Amino acid sequence: MVSAGYAFTPAIYDQLPYDPGKDLAGVSPLANLPSVLFVSSTLGVTSAQDLVALARAKPGALNYASAGIGSASHVSAEKFRAATGLDIVHVPLKGAPEMVAETLAGRTHFGLVGITAVLPALRDKRILALAVSSVKRSPALPEVPTMAEVGLPAAEFDFWIGVLAPAQTPRAIVNRLNVEIARALQLPEVLERLANLGAEPMPMRPEQFDAYMREQLASLGSLLRGAGVKAN
Repeated sequence: MVSAGYAFTPAIYDQLPYDPGKDLAGVSPLANLPSVLFVSSTLGVTSAQDLVALARAKPGALNYASAGIGSASHVSAEKFRAATGLDIVHVPLKGAPEMVAETLAGRTHFGLVGITAVLPALRDKRILALAVSSVKRSPALPEVPTMAEVGLPAAEFDFWIGVLAPAQTPRAIVNRLNVEIARALQLPEVLERLANLGAEPMPMRPEQFDAYMREQLASLGSLLRGAGVKAN
């Protein structure tokens, strides 16, 4: 079982003990966990457009928090930066809780992180959610627009979790596993658990998942190499 990090790890590490394009094959993605573009309620912005306008008016003055170099929150923010062309400063931290805490304290200005990390602060209005990174609105935050809805479709980012198998695994086994995973993703208790995490089922056939991962390896690799992001 892997996350979306599988698709951008080759870009940020100089050497890997495997070839993600050849050694493993997709069985099925399980779920997509959207990121939330969030700011402190004291920053004085109430929309993604406001945030972009503020950053453009003050080049290099705003910073964004991440859960560390090469983390999903960093990649999601890099997609946002590339989509907007903003001059903003990266502040890598230890994890999602630190991202929220530093933004609440005013030491960082915004970030993109998984929904569950920000829900408590959203409920008491200490931070504001400006957009979600998914293609469609999240059931966990139905009032929050998507990146496309705020005019930034290029900032969409899927943080997915999926199942892989060795590339030489017989297709009959891969296909059977895919069918069983798809069935499990429809169980009420599984759907409830995913909803509590702010996640949505993401079923695909194995060949669709392989094609999706190839596209992710290419697009995210190009983005991160262009930005000079390295984890070591």
